[in-house]
Amino acid sequence: MMVRATFRDILVAAAMAASLLGTGVQAQTAAPQPTPQTATISIGYLRQPMPVHMPSSFMETPPANEGIAGAKLGITDNNTTGRFTGQNFVLDDVAVPPDADVADAFRKLVANGHGLIVVDLPAAALLELADLPEAKSATLLNVSARDDELRQEQCRANVLHVIPSRAMLADALVQYLVLKRWRNVLLVPGPTDADKAYADAVERAVKKFGARLVETKPWTFDLGARRTDTGHFQIAAEVGSFTQGISYDVLVVADEEDNFGSDIPFRTSDPRPVAGTQGLTPVAWARPFEQWGATQLQNRFRRQSQRWMTERDYAAWMAVRAVGEAGTRAHTADQDQIAQFIRSDKFKLAAFKGVELSFRAWDGQLRQPILLADADSLVSVSPQPGFLHQFSELDTLGIDQPESKCSLAK
Repeated sequence: MMVRATFRDILVAAAMAASLLGTGVQAQTAAPQPTPQTATISIGYLRQPMPVHMPSSFMETPPANEGIAGAKLGITDNNTTGRFTGQNFVLDDVAVPPDADVADAFRKLVANGHGLIVVDLPAAALLELADLPEAKSATLLNVSARDDELRQEQCRANVLHVIPSRAMLADALVQYLVLKRWRNVLLVPGPTDADKAYADAVERAVKKFGARLVETKPWTFDLGARRTDTGHFQIAAEVGSFTQGISYDVLVVADEEDNFGSDIPFRTSDPRPVAGTQGLTPVAWARPFEQWGATQLQNRFRRQSQRWMTERDYAAWMAVRAVGEAGTRAHTADQDQIAQFIRSDKFKLAAFKGVELSFRAWDGQLRQPILLADADSLVSVSPQPGFLHQFSELDTLGIDQPESKCSLAK
């Protein structure tokens, strides 16, 4: 009997290592069928089509299955380990039509026994769901709303944030700029609320790390002639005029919908790097990322979805994997116990970033490294060397506990 138990333990350890650390063992393409000895763990996935804003370049259209594709791969990875631990993970995908009630769909998920629900919705809808009476006993995993308010004044105890906040992205970028001694920043925000929120996060990061904001100059031009025969001349003239006479080291653009930011590099009056939402971009996941076994995850996702993994895909994958990791480590299929373990200091998630990730107790944010990349190369990974923290260097990115306005931090 001792020999059998030891052998089973070895199999479980090997399966967990393969699924978490990318050792080369291939995930199964289909979830194993549950047996009478198998405990089923159901994960809800609630989404609604978001407005699609076409980027300035039509080289790629936004994928229709963004987010849910990453969650499906996470289920496959969970079940790779689950075959050995007697657990079967199931994803209940609920795609709400644009004119339907998201709250009603959420209530049905909870009524059907779902206490762990991945939420792929904007901030307003997420808050609406979190405040429902039915949500008090549920855990919502946010995979798309970056709004800092959700981690500050509008934080909720039943919400965990897997996608990085804007503050985390801005801090990651400005750390690198300071390390490079590109301290003088010209900030160019677009007209949307999201652009302004991103710009606010950059301004906060500039002050936090001792850089200097030379000027905040909103972008007001409409480059409607982009696709005319001489459009590139007009764009070059506009950007050159826009940046002329300003002394700065780096231009940081805040254009989350990619309406104009891609037109700024190589057209400024002085030869200066461009960063922010375009150029050198802080992101949770990027195409060129290959370190720490990330190539294994990239390849598996491409085989499954026939496209590259996006940040929302990666966030959804991490959310589903977090449930799988907690269920495996806590040796339970009980959703309440899984939710408690995810929030505990025992929870660690291996997510191909070189360090184990965990959720912050004061605002529910998943602490994680942030990649700095352009379309073709990984430039760096933050936190940068020399930015120290008394507990975790990952907490130099985003809102730290002493500065948190979240009631959970009190």
